[in-house]
This record gives sequence, C-alpha cells and structure tokens, in this order.
Amino acid sequence: MSEATLGGYLAKHERPPAFAGQDGQPYSVDLFVDEAPDDRGRHAGSLIFVRWSPSGDRPVGHVESEPLAWGRSALEAEERLKALSLYDVKAALDQAIEQDPGEW
Repeated sequence: MSEATLGGYLAKHERPPAFAGQDGQPYSVDLFVDEAPDDRGRHAGSLIFVRWSPSGDRPVGHVESEPLAWGRSALEAEERLKALSLYDVKAALDQAIEQDPGEW
C-alpha cells in the first residue's frame, strides 16, 4: 500500500498522520468502524479527527466524518478506509470542520 494512503502511512510511520485543518488548527486522524452492521448488513467506516492544543500536548476536541466506506465485515470497512488517499482524508477533515465548526 502506498504511503500516500492512510493505511500506507500508518504502516510506514506507525502513527496517525497529522493535518492542519481549514480552521488552522492541528488534527490527527483515527479510524472508526461500526461493530454492528446496519439493516443492509454493512459496517460503516468513518474518520475521527482529534483536535490538539496549539502546543500539541493535549486533545481539545474532535470532529467526525460522515461514513466514507462500507464493508460486509468491520475488517473490510477498515481496509477500505485505509485505502483512502491522504488527500481524501484531508478533504474529509475540512468537510467535517465545515459541518461542525464547534465553539473552541
């Protein structure tokens, strides 16, 4: 898997990638996959973006993406999330910030 994908980055660096959100704040990303399938038998996968303090020493909030991948198993949904390019992950972060700008 290419380092330009979420899964490739995680494998190579053994840590989540970090991004500057469109709000200028620092974020890291993690995967979230529903353990139980929906009524169609699919597990939904989303990204959770943790917002960090300016010094990076503590989390101060988070935003979540809409479901971005589905699978017949949680593992399949996770693998599909890992196949996302880092450009797509950044776009999902900015969209999540737009949808929930929060009151920081």
